[in-house]
Amino acid sequence: MPRTFNLPHFYHSPIISVVKQARRDTDARKRDLAPTLLDFGPVRFKIARHFGFCYGVENAIEIAYQALAENPNKRIFLLSEIIHNPRVNENLRQRGVQFLMDTAGTPLLPFDILMPNDVVIVPAFGTTLEIEKALKARGVTLTAYNTTCPFVEKVWRRSEEIGKQDYTVVIHGKRYHEETRATFSHAQASAPVVVVRDLAEAHDLAKVISGEADTEFFFEKFADRFSPGFDPIVHLKRIGVVNQTTMLATETEAIANLLQETIRTVYGEAEMSLHFADTRDTLCYATKENQDATLALIADSGDIAVVVGGYNSSNTSHLVELCEQHLPTYFIRDADELLSPTRIRHLELETKQVQTTEDWLLTDPKTPTDIVLTAGASCPDVLLDEVLQKIVGWFPETRSVEEVLEPFL
Repeated sequence: MPRTFNLPHFYHSPIISVVKQARRDTDARKRDLAPTLLDFGPVRFKIARHFGFCYGVENAIEIAYQALAENPNKRIFLLSEIIHNPRVNENLRQRGVQFLMDTAGTPLLPFDILMPNDVVIVPAFGTTLEIEKALKARGVTLTAYNTTCPFVEKVWRRSEEIGKQDYTVVIHGKRYHEETRATFSHAQASAPVVVVRDLAEAHDLAKVISGEADTEFFFEKFADRFSPGFDPIVHLKRIGVVNQTTMLATETEAIANLLQETIRTVYGEAEMSLHFADTRDTLCYATKENQDATLALIADSGDIAVVVGGYNSSNTSHLVELCEQHLPTYFIRDADELLSPTRIRHLELETKQVQTTEDWLLTDPKTPTDIVLTAGASCPDVLLDEVLQKIVGWFPETRSVEEVLEPFL
């Protein structure tokens, strides 16, 4: 039986949670990626098979609220956002939790205010060894309420294993994302490390491995993305690829395949195991499930896509990337961004700016409007409920929620 978590009731929803449970009951092995159709008549929602809170996020939220319940008379701090969702973080702030840093690692409060009796919660992304050392020096323990995702810790363990075998760790990730900063810190304790952002940068790294490009090229292209003392001539002879768990799984696989093929070309098939470590087991299953479900959702087609999640959520942004390749897509953090049937406020990924778009919800009285709906791994189900119900409220003569949900009960 999969583990169930004790989450605050206000994160559950009367619509989405019912649909999710019905899909679990009929497809326990998660083999059916077909979306769920909620037919309200003039508007229909096609909902991804997998989306929303993953194991690591539910674990983090449970631990955070457990810390509040168990320490009513203590000061409670979070190193940074527990997950990348503003609703969740704001609720913790309202309950008295203080945040020590922002998501970029910029201090919001000085560490010297901390006392040994204070409770400090480690977010789901984990933290660096340097921060652990600084807090330990102040007598602060991080073991009681450490919410680091088990799949992130798996990446750390695998990085340590291959590092001890003299492989260099290549991280597919965003260099200054919290998780990648933490993984970089843990990995460099036992191995040389370099970060590649995408497949294009992996091609640049491959040029260095093959000898097509020199060390000057490496230091220019990968400035600030390698560990101290990194020597590309020495340290790119034996490599293994791990990832920031919220990246596109297909891109991580493509990067690993590219670098593996480069190694094969340079050293030959017989020498592969001496130069390339197999790290495929570090891919996060939840991230891949959400991405595969989104691809199935796209294949089922729709008029527009609405993706819900925190604007600084990496995994959500990749779902948006997948959707916007095929249909008009709007990345919103909650129902407040739905200004009217004609105006929507949303994040534009390319510019990283929030903008307002007119005439986004085009309708035809003769045919239903099909809306593709999904969410990031840090998004509570209740936010999708609010989005769905707000949109339904704009259409006349819709079927009731009770009628629509009847097949799922």
